[in-house]
Amino acid sequence: MSLETGGPQQETDPLADAFYPLYRLLFGENSDFAGDLETKLTEARMGDTVEHYLSRALGVGVIVGGVLWLVGTLLGYGLFAFGLVDPSGLSLGIPVSSPAVAELLRALVVPVTVGLAGIVFGSVGFSLGFGGLVGLPYMRAGERKRNINILLPDSISFMYALSVGGLNQLEILRAMAAAEDTYGEVAREFQSIVNETEYFGTDYRNAIRKQSLETPSDPLAQFLTDMLSIVNSGGDMESFLKDKKDAHMRTAKQQQEMTLETLELFGEMYMTLSLFPLLLVIILVIMSMLGNADERLLYGTVYALIPLIGAAFLVLVSTVKQDDPGDGYLRPQTGSDRLAASTNDGLTHMGIVEGFVGRFRVFDRIRAAERDYRLKQVVQAPHLFFRDRPLFTLALTVPAALFAVGVAVGTGRAPVTIPAWINRPVWSTFVWIYLPAYLVFVPLGAFYEWNVYSRNAITSKLSETLRKLSSANDTGQTLLESIMTVAETSSGRLAEEFEVMYAKVNYGVSLRAAFVEFNNKYHLPRLARTIKLITEAQEASSEITDVLRTAAQASENADDIARERRSRTRMQVAIILMTYLTLLAVMAILQTQFIDVMAGLTEQASGGGGQASGGQEFAEGVDADLLSLLFFHAVTIQAVLAGLIAGYIRTAKLLSGVKFVVGLLTIALGVWVVVG
Repeated sequence: MSLETGGPQQETDPLADAFYPLYRLLFGENSDFAGDLETKLTEARMGDTVEHYLSRALGVGVIVGGVLWLVGTLLGYGLFAFGLVDPSGLSLGIPVSSPAVAELLRALVVPVTVGLAGIVFGSVGFSLGFGGLVGLPYMRAGERKRNINILLPDSISFMYALSVGGLNQLEILRAMAAAEDTYGEVAREFQSIVNETEYFGTDYRNAIRKQSLETPSDPLAQFLTDMLSIVNSGGDMESFLKDKKDAHMRTAKQQQEMTLETLELFGEMYMTLSLFPLLLVIILVIMSMLGNADERLLYGTVYALIPLIGAAFLVLVSTVKQDDPGDGYLRPQTGSDRLAASTNDGLTHMGIVEGFVGRFRVFDRIRAAERDYRLKQVVQAPHLFFRDRPLFTLALTVPAALFAVGVAVGTGRAPVTIPAWINRPVWSTFVWIYLPAYLVFVPLGAFYEWNVYSRNAITSKLSETLRKLSSANDTGQTLLESIMTVAETSSGRLAEEFEVMYAKVNYGVSLRAAFVEFNNKYHLPRLARTIKLITEAQEASSEITDVLRTAAQASENADDIARERRSRTRMQVAIILMTYLTLLAVMAILQTQFIDVMAGLTEQASGGGGQASGGQEFAEGVDADLLSLLFFHAVTIQAVLAGLIAGYIRTAKLLSGVKFVVGLLTIALGVWVVVG
């Protein structure tokens, strides 16, 4: 396909147009690289043609490479022009017998070095510009593949429930395509099938076959291929979906097992990597005592190497750790303004009245009254507000932390110079680091854990409640009657919410709307998939015993996976925490039994005469207060990183590590108050 026929986006991109000849020169018509990239563009659902995309990538690479080539050339020239590097000190050691050749080589040192610097910088720039754009489709396709594989078991359960409810094959495809709010990337794959049949006149069998070739997920491709064989042979779709549902639930557990095994390997890696800076610090301290160490290496180890290792490990874990895709909100395409309002946070959006503001003044007054009422609720119960929105605590705690530090600086209690920091390492670190950390992290961690606890109160009894609903519906009760029966015979948060739903329906709200509002109140992705399955099936029939049983089975499968994850990750968290405590203990012993002893030898040597001159020479490079400050900062930085990593491994949420951070910081502070 030529660049000019790639679509409006390509025709209006002058950069891609300018570098299209270079694309033709480098890749030609039948390039395997271009063909593979074209596949990834399709899998990533990016609308560019491969010709246009590679032409633009070449343009960006050349521009970035040219800029960095200029920077590298100027930098290389500046090193010689300002005398930072002596040309005579650069040599390859080539043996030369002729003085003329030797003079020529010396004359070439500067231009060759400057040229090489430009080439290196330019190559790095081109690699960053071109490689960054080329790698983007691969990253997006990989992310879509990951999300599809996670959601596929629940998606198949959803389709099975629809088939049990009496929907035919085309209706199931359309319903799956319309469930983007719950099933995300899986629904988008089915949207492609539906769009092919409705807008391009393609037979839905051919549309399924085409999508099986274009999806980035191998399990979904296999599922679509098997579905196509059932469609072509006229087989029983319900039995097929039931078998696939069971098979993919087993596959999800196996995938979870592989993920946990990988995390166990990462835990062992972290134990080794986190101890590397400690060994390096010990070596540098000994070298400093001998007078052969550069103090900047100590600073680099504490303030650069430790954070880089922690951040790199966190990124490494994020490539394996599987979170729950989606935001948990249900957004029905045929919903009312009331349902649309249930997806808002309630701070800037005042609900249904927002759709009428500006028509008459009365609606403006209603909106103002609603805003005042909600503000009054926040003032009367701020703890509930922060429980539902833990991050909003930062709006109060960050200014409070800055104010506390400002007061300490203004009253002269906070050291503001490096020598003052060194003279009082524990106090200076407490005022500048620990006090703000406590003011910010303690409320954030407390409200976040409360939020998690309140939301888990819904999912903890979800499987049991769905089983009760299925049994009640099997006796002949309607779904609404089953809900009231379960509410009367159960306890807990979920039973209370069922009573609220029953009351809403009695006051004229549809059962579907009541379910959606209940889900959006807690907006848990797992709960959203369960509610989506029930609401879609109950519109076809009130006798949905099999659907409820399927929902219960899916929920129980999720419970099993979560239980296994908690059990296996508990060991990884223990390894991380024990590794940190080991590092802290070694640092404390190094401080008390080595640094302090050597500092004492120095003092004795300075007042004890010539017999101690050897000890003085050995320890004269030791600044005990500086090393105490660096050690304290090292264990503090490691405490923050270890806490965040432990929380992320546990739940795939960084905020869950805040409680570990507070605990580890407290232990580090207590230890250093004693030894520092």
